Amino acid sequence: MATLAPMEGLEQRSQAQAEIELPASTAWPIVLAFGFILMFAGLLTSVSVSALGLVLSVAGCVGWIRELFPHEHEQTVPVVFEEHRITTNRRVVERVPIAPELVRVWLPLKTYPISAGVKGGLAGAVAMAVLACAYGVLKAGSIWYPINLLAATVYAQSLKLGPAQLNSFHSESFAIALLLHGVGSIFVGLLYGAMLPMFPRRPIVLGGLIAPALWSGLLYSIMQLLNPLLSSHINWFWFIASQIAFGVVAGVVVVRQHSVSTRENLPFVLRAGIEAPGTVPQRKSEEKQP
Repeated sequence: MATLAPMEGLEQRSQAQAEIELPASTAWPIVLAFGFILMFAGLLTSVSVSALGLVLSVAGCVGWIRELFPHEHEQTVPVVFEEHRITTNRRVVERVPIAPELVRVWLPLKTYPISAGVKGGLAGAVAMAVLACAYGVLKAGSIWYPINLLAATVYAQSLKLGPAQLNSFHSESFAIALLLHGVGSIFVGLLYGAMLPMFPRRPIVLGGLIAPALWSGLLYSIMQLLNPLLSSHINWFWFIASQIAFGVVAGVVVVRQHSVSTRENLPFVLRAGIEAPGTVPQRKSEEKQP
């Protein structure tokens, strides 16, 4: 009886507590994991994939740490007490069939060079900029409207611009928007060059439709936190259309580039950049030398 009393008191306290605090949801662990995947995938494909993975890994680590320091991001979740009873009407346990021969999934034998991703990113940037400027002309009567909004993501002075000033040219906002748009487009183009060979079936559908829809949904959920000004002025129909235009143009440009062989079948020491004489057969010209 003495041991049951504390347990009953614990249950009563847990039932009386209607809410609990849990860590807030965040996408940074996914970014970090994806960065690690690209880092190791680069050992089989190309150095650009590993470099892109390193950038994503560092960004994931920094973003995840900022979720913990200086204050932890938490959310309050209501507690609902339910009694679950597992029942079944089946009398026979079903077994999962196993294929007689398991085939290992291979990474692509060919990939695209760094130049293909850069060309695709720049071409997609031009297509997206054309649609964005067209939206500015039709919406506000000025091509500088979307440019000033884009600069507001990192430039604090752009947040202070009024409705009339958003339609005028500002050299600082233009330079920042051009740099931000160009660098971001090149990085996404490199990602396209690394990922499209892994999807041999309809890569343009994946890169031009599915991927832009996914990151547009992600930006829609966090845009209020990243840039309240841009979130209040953005037209999501034109935004998604510009993202799809980027994905289609970048994907088409990357796919049309000359592909190169990956390093999948090379020894691990060579993929890791370690000098290991004897792991690769010598050429005939090298064998004739004394």
